[in-house]
Amino acid sequence: MTESTSPSFAGLEVGQVVAEREIAFTRDMLVRYAGASGDFNPIHYNDVIAEEVGLPGVIAHGMLTMGVGASVVEEWAGAGNVSDYQVRFTRPIPVPNPGEAVVTVSARIGALDEERRTARVDLTVAHGETKVLGKAQALVDCE
Repeated sequence: MTESTSPSFAGLEVGQVVAEREIAFTRDMLVRYAGASGDFNPIHYNDVIAEEVGLPGVIAHGMLTMGVGASVVEEWAGAGNVSDYQVRFTRPIPVPNPGEAVVTVSARIGALDEERRTARVDLTVAHGETKVLGKAQALVDCE
């Protein structure tokens, strides 16, 4: 087992982009996530039901979207170095069939606390031009 190291505080600057990634959400991904999470709400797999409740069709699970954002930060920061993570769900992500919904995640240093040796990482999580998570922030412990 390898030990994870945290990012070097000395090498960080406010505004610095530390990670970026694109993730393609597909209906297959939603099915796998539903099985893993136990969230079988039909708005995540049935277009008719999703449209009946006012959605544009099947949408991605909010917790899946939240988890994707966290994984981008965790990959940069190292396992166990994210001490807090919070988001607000702002917009659904419609997932077409066939096809995919591409979500972009950008992680940028929003603030540095020299005394605590932590970095606040601000995430932009978007589907096209639409931000799907608001006030998405992670707190990372640094060396």
